[in-house]
Amino acid sequence: MKEFKVQPIRNGTVIDHIDSGKALKVLKIMDIDETVKSTVSVIMHVQSAKNDYKDIVKVEDKELNPKELQKIALIAPHATINIIRDYDVVKKSRVSAPDRVVGIVRCANPNCITNSKTDLHTYEPVDPEFVVESTRPLKLRCIYCDRELENPEEHLV
Repeated sequence: MKEFKVQPIRNGTVIDHIDSGKALKVLKIMDIDETVKSTVSVIMHVQSAKNDYKDIVKVEDKELNPKELQKIALIAPHATINIIRDYDVVKKSRVSAPDRVVGIVRCANPNCITNSKTDLHTYEPVDPEFVVESTRPLKLRCIYCDRELENPEEHLV
């Protein structure tokens, strides 16, 4: 059996231990599309050492900003972030869901103040804000209307 090897990246980010099937959502969070000129590797449904399956994303010349890290933590709570410089891992960290989520998830309640329109047909200047009620399974609660979100990845801004 031939083994396929993914080329190492010189500088950038490797996101490992993504829940199987979520790699494409991670790419969307990172705003990676066909216009990106850097090398991007997506490895999906790889058997891990724990005998379960995971996805891996490698992006050359890109480091994640705090908002991207928060979004990734919401859809892949077990992910690890590896920062690569000159082919070496210089920083390794695990994502963690924050206690509060501000401005990155839209409330599912159409009557919530964060979704309501004024007479000028513009949204209220209120950022959606949620309290993390639980991480397994991930549940968020809107601080304005008390609506609970069980699938926040479907409501990412």
